[in-house]
Amino acid sequence: MEKSRQCRKIQSPPLMGGFKPFDIRISASEPVVMLYDEYESLRLLDYDGLTQEEAAKKMGVSRPTLTRIYEKARKKIAVAFVEGRQLEINGGNVDFEKRWYKCKKCHKLIMEQQEHTRCKNCRLFGNDELITINKNK
Repeated sequence: MEKSRQCRKIQSPPLMGGFKPFDIRISASEPVVMLYDEYESLRLLDYDGLTQEEAAKKMGVSRPTLTRIYEKARKKIAVAFVEGRQLEINGGNVDFEKRWYKCKKCHKLIMEQQEHTRCKNCRLFGNDELITINKNK
């Protein structure tokens, strides 16, 4: 019997929903799905340059668990690159700590609904334009 996955702390959702290869037909293959916690491990370790101990603490997991999450993320990137597959980032048992929204029109990330202001790319403005990213808050 598989152990239930612990909820991982994530600072914020990624700015994008994934990546698509160019110069290749992508409709024939299934996308590679990277979970939010896998993305967060890459962000903390490779982008922010934290140690595994520091990153594990931020995500609320043990260092060995962080290492497993990070290895899965790296493998998924390698599969997407080598096989020319689309990479999607979504899902997983995560806690964003705050409520996040994305504008349907310009795709801007918005933390907490009261911080939603009209951006230059949106002709109309209102909270009905927002997609809730984390529904559990």
